[in-house]
Amino acid sequence: MSSRLFIGLMSGTSLDGVDGVLCQIDAQGKMQVLAHAFTPFDTAFRDALMALNQSGPDELHRGALAGNAIARHYAKVVSDLLAQSSQSPEAITALGAHGQTVRHRPLEFDGDEHHTAVGYTIQLINAALLAELSGIDVVADFRSRDLAAGGQGAPLVPAFHAGVFGRPGQCMASMNIGGISNISVLHSDGTVQGWDCGPGNALMDFWCQQHTGQAFDRDGAWAATGTVHVDLLHRLRSEDFLSRVPPKSTGRDLFNPSWLQQHLRAFDKLSAVDVQATLTEFTALACAMDVCIHAPQAQTLIVCGGGALNGHLMRRLSAHLPGIDVVSSETQGLPPLQVEAAAFAWLAFKTMQRETASLPSVTGARGARVLGAIYPR
Repeated sequence: MSSRLFIGLMSGTSLDGVDGVLCQIDAQGKMQVLAHAFTPFDTAFRDALMALNQSGPDELHRGALAGNAIARHYAKVVSDLLAQSSQSPEAITALGAHGQTVRHRPLEFDGDEHHTAVGYTIQLINAALLAELSGIDVVADFRSRDLAAGGQGAPLVPAFHAGVFGRPGQCMASMNIGGISNISVLHSDGTVQGWDCGPGNALMDFWCQQHTGQAFDRDGAWAATGTVHVDLLHRLRSEDFLSRVPPKSTGRDLFNPSWLQQHLRAFDKLSAVDVQATLTEFTALACAMDVCIHAPQAQTLIVCGGGALNGHLMRRLSAHLPGIDVVSSETQGLPPLQVEAAAFAWLAFKTMQRETASLPSVTGARGARVLGAIYPR
């Protein structure tokens, strides 16, 4: 089979918008990114999605409308990619559409705190509408099958990271820092582990927007002018999730403004810039500690996602990881904002091949599964 064209679409927990890539993928799954496009969410839509992370009035109706809107945002990115590359919809084998996560509860708990076998995860997208608008086969709902098999449903990118970043005989680590941070540990023997470390940009972005009006702290410049408050940092790091043994995954269900405000109640005199500095340090430490504990042999940490563009955060990661080369995925030939979208193009390729793409060593599922549901054009 010769190389085929796939599109990957991702809107992450940062809630900034949709990244899309057009990729050429050969029979062995090796890919080349041919085009990249991005469309932002406006403030009103971002706020609507943020509100759906918690229970509220008429949320089924609001969620359905948001799923339609997500499909239209995704279709805009597809149109832009096709225009950039002068390709027709018929030339694309399939597109992988992640959707917008608004709930991620991999395990349900009853009154006795005993978990049931299956949790749930919700990624909003009207995949049928996207197939109608794009004229391309759509693969969506990637996480549910892993959850059905007893897994966390996340993270799904470590298998992809292993393919694009792994080096035979070397221990490598890759870190995606979006709204939430997740790590992939690529061991020298070829085995792969991965899990969510904790917050990525979610708390920093929220605090920055609230106090500066800016959507994010560009290059970490604001945080760099503040002072880390040790007592607040200690309180943030006491979160139970951070010490849990993988497999584990999380989201805005845990690391959200309400969680942050609870921890800030005892620090109401602390300046906004010092809180931002402390949140940045918290993210850096949550990521670095997992590397130190689980990948001490790694010589390189490859960082992707929006966090790779935060110079102050990257410097703090380096400070906590002496002896490890902390680099942007750009140095590996894949720009930070393209990695997750490329992963979902690859996942769509695996689905269309009817090949498994989940890793039980990552999610804790009973076995590897073919992921995703196909919506024909």
